[in-house]
Amino acid sequence: MNEGVFGHASKRPVTVLTGFLGSGKTTLLNRLVRQSAMKRALVVINEFGDIGLDHRLLAKSDENTVVEMSSGCLCCTIRGDLSRTVQEASEALEREGSEPFSRVIIETTGLADPAPILHTLMTDHWLAHRFFLDGVICLVDAASGISTLNAHRESQRQAAVADRLLITKTDLVDEERLSRLASQLAVINRPPSSCRYTMAICRPSM
Repeated sequence: MNEGVFGHASKRPVTVLTGFLGSGKTTLLNRLVRQSAMKRALVVINEFGDIGLDHRLLAKSDENTVVEMSSGCLCCTIRGDLSRTVQEASEALEREGSEPFSRVIIETTGLADPAPILHTLMTDHWLAHRFFLDGVICLVDAASGISTLNAHRESQRQAAVADRLLITKTDLVDEERLSRLASQLAVINRPPSSCRYTMAICRPSM
């Protein structure tokens, strides 16, 4: 692809979705890909077989390039290098004459520190000329969040870099435990005075 094609105004947003094992990333992704605003979004995941996206959403599959979902979203796996993966997905659509994807969602593994991905997005020449970081969303399991944060440095790093923290599985804990978790997250995710983040508590639908 021609690197001069993309100016600043044509850069596409990238959202990084992170969270420790069992925090609910798969559930959130299954809901997101059904949204009309997500049509032609590219969901980049680490291992397609492990993510568990609803099979009813899949229209066709190609292990080497992109999985197209019936919702209009696209999906591919990270194959060693994030930049190469996104570039290959872009070129595959171009060869097919398909409409390009409008945005990217990158789902990290539950044990991943998202910092290397953020660093790649900002410093990789090919990515930086075509995409901008729209935000980092971190899911935290209300039931096991406190113990996970205390035991796993990766979960602390995930929470620390987030622009938005989503506390999930709140129906499994009482208000006192939920409040303790929210307070712990506020200490971990302490942005500079010039920055802001949001924390949302996901209540189960009735």
